[in-house]
Amino acid sequence: MATTRPPIGTKTLRLACLLLAPCSLLAVSVAQAADKPLLDPLFQDHAVVQRDRAIPVWGQASPGESLKIALDGKTVSSRAGADGHWQASLPALPAGGPYTLSVTAADGSSQTAKDILVGDVWLCSGQSNMELQVRRTLNLNSETSGANNDRIRMLTVPQTGASAPQDHFAAPVQWKSTTPQNVPDFSATCYYFARELQKTVDVPMGLINASLGGSRIEPWLSAQALRKVGGYDEALDTLALHAKDPQAAAAQWGTFWVKWWSRQPQVKKGDEPWNPAASDTGWKAAPKTLVDYQTWGVPELASYTGMLWYRTTVTLTKQQAAQDATLAIGNVDEIDQTWVNGRGVGSSSYGGSPRIYRLPHGLLHAGKNLIVINDLNTYLAGGMMGPSDTRVLKFADGSSVPLDTNGWQYREVPRDIGTPPLAPWLTVSGKTTLYNGMIAPLGHYAFRGALWYQGESNTGEADQYRRLLEAYRDDLRAQFGAKLPLLIVQLSSYGPAPTKPAESGWAGVREAERLVAAEDPHSGLAVAVDIGERYDIHPANKQELGRRLARAARHVVYGESLPPSGPLPVAATREGDTVAVSFRDVTGKLVAYSSNHPVGFELCGTQANSCSYADADLRDGKVLLHLDTPPAHGIARVRYCWADSPFCTLYDEAGLPAVPFQLDITSSPH
Repeated sequence: MATTRPPIGTKTLRLACLLLAPCSLLAVSVAQAADKPLLDPLFQDHAVVQRDRAIPVWGQASPGESLKIALDGKTVSSRAGADGHWQASLPALPAGGPYTLSVTAADGSSQTAKDILVGDVWLCSGQSNMELQVRRTLNLNSETSGANNDRIRMLTVPQTGASAPQDHFAAPVQWKSTTPQNVPDFSATCYYFARELQKTVDVPMGLINASLGGSRIEPWLSAQALRKVGGYDEALDTLALHAKDPQAAAAQWGTFWVKWWSRQPQVKKGDEPWNPAASDTGWKAAPKTLVDYQTWGVPELASYTGMLWYRTTVTLTKQQAAQDATLAIGNVDEIDQTWVNGRGVGSSSYGGSPRIYRLPHGLLHAGKNLIVINDLNTYLAGGMMGPSDTRVLKFADGSSVPLDTNGWQYREVPRDIGTPPLAPWLTVSGKTTLYNGMIAPLGHYAFRGALWYQGESNTGEADQYRRLLEAYRDDLRAQFGAKLPLLIVQLSSYGPAPTKPAESGWAGVREAERLVAAEDPHSGLAVAVDIGERYDIHPANKQELGRRLARAARHVVYGESLPPSGPLPVAATREGDTVAVSFRDVTGKLVAYSSNHPVGFELCGTQANSCSYADADLRDGKVLLHLDTPPAHGIARVRYCWADSPFCTLYDEAGLPAVPFQLDITSSPH
């Protein structure tokens, strides 16, 4: 890719040096102008653009500049707006290439992007199981040694959150071809999907990977989409304030957090750990060296995940308190909510910005100042940790006061208090932050479809997750096209196998994903419950997942008549003393693995925790269920494969598992 500007003659340059500025400074400005790209970074060497539809292209130029854009002999014109942004639409092309994309401005400057392919482009997004690289999957050596396919290319979006939508990526990006050197860092799900799909759809595949481990779904939606869902206005208003005034937003969110705390029934009236005037009751001395609290030797904390309070004091002189100051609190796993002298000053999470909070002038005072941190840890190790010198109060004159001098105290939080409100500017758990930083910069790039693998961080919120996933689907279509296909990976399995029926947050999210896919003709589902790993939340068999996603795409996107996702439930009806479950999208017939009877079915009443395992038989393409002793509360629902990590054995003859589900039982029309 090359950018050129018209040459400046030596005599002209010398005269400019004499009349306008020092020659060295002018030379620098000329060099900067020569390096300034006209094309958006998405349109660079080795890019893949979408076939068979108009090709949107955009970039930056001088305000008002007219431009000519050319691809494969087709030329269109554009003009930069007052902000320098320009955009154009090139005529549709069939699959092919390589081509050269060029932009020429009226001032003679130009840029070219070489080796452009035209094919099908896919957006791959979600959390860690979409991010998971090829190097962490099965058969790494064989997968990488033979990976030479210039017709599959991937661009990985830099991982960042933002309080407001961004026009540009947070770091340079690059389209990379499939080579033994590049493919180990590709998103495995995205890559294996494209590789499998290319066996039947023989065109170049462009993959844009925008994913981040641990992320909830809310950060991936635009502010407009979240407002339509409802219930997020206060958080979004605070986020809008954060984009302009982080200090004011931190104080506002601290007040919101305090209101949440005071409403919890487990909290005693007047219990305000952040308040300098609050009681000292319940506080205990933390170890002198702060490490993972699970290793402190405190039995109650040995395997604890949840919230923990920390506090300390720093004594300041009048001169110190009068200065501008920043608070550095080091490493806190995972999410802190921090107060100084009773005022909220900041909140960060892992993967977020450094935990350094600029304090409002006048917040500090001579004498003792109270610093309080609420830490939320949801997985494995947690708490404040790391070197003591990372926890300091820094002043404008360059001096600092260590936070560890007076020692830290901690206080436990009632275990059933639930999850506190999470600051809306947090990268992985905030509101619209990942959309702003990673999706908004994609503009209106043309895609063939989108892949979504997320939900682990939203387990336990099935009803709300369904509404959010519907909003995510509609949000993508508002930006990238009204009928953009969405292929959803139904959550895999993780955790110990169940020994009795139980409620399951993972199963609830799977059901939400099933229902969202079922309600929309342009959506598809890839079942992954049988290829999970009980002891690893990141299953390594992404090859099979790629095959199942490709199969769903062949049906949903390309119109093939093959069943897209394995046996899908249609209805559960009473037939005498049994309940019959019928299925569609079955290849061949239903089969049970390793048994004459399928395993994994439950019959339930209307209430939670009212389910019993049911005996099942295969007959005439249906599954017949019965209980030796029907429960007194009656039978109203059928569940299949309903657990965090269930054991299920119903498949079809294509080797595809039946979709986990829950259905209400209806009366037989006969």
